[in-house]
Amino acid sequence: MKQRFLHNIFNIVTIFIVTMFFSCNDSLKEVQKIGISENEPIGVDYNMNVKYTDSGRVSANLISTKMLDYTNRDFPFYEFVDGVTLYVYDKDNNKNTIVADYAIVYKNTDLIDMRSNVVITTHDNNVLKTDQLYYDQKKDWLFTNKTVEFQIKQDLIKGNGFDSDSKFENAQVLEVTGIITIEE
Repeated sequence: MKQRFLHNIFNIVTIFIVTMFFSCNDSLKEVQKIGISENEPIGVDYNMNVKYTDSGRVSANLISTKMLDYTNRDFPFYEFVDGVTLYVYDKDNNKNTIVADYAIVYKNTDLIDMRSNVVITTHDNNVLKTDQLYYDQKKDWLFTNKTVEFQIKQDLIKGNGFDSDSKFENAQVLEVTGIITIEE
């Protein structure tokens, strides 16, 4: 009888321990989120001046007065609420300039969404103006379906949409609504 009682106690304790073991989960992410609202950024950076290098050569320079870090979300991103200026240098050290009043960089997709007064000026003085422009970093591709003005030399091309590689070698204004030739 005593042996049966001990056997029952042993079984109960074993079941209790196994239940406790399987009920535990990895809640480190939940602990990290304590005190941080899902709607609030995990960090804020002010007066950024970040230089990207490639083989010891500066390839890009990002300047912004304020960046919000939302990498604590399920779909993480960085938000530049006060605008952004990006200088991109090619292998010959030619500088292209990108300016936007607002930008979002989506971390998982490597997609950059630039909005409001987006202006790209290439090293050879081609100028693209639009209200929204996407840059796919993986494909090295710029695109929009918004109204654009693209000035190449003396031609100002207006249209609805734009597709191009980042070097503007395959630049194309979509749904052209007009071409104005500017005489010098």
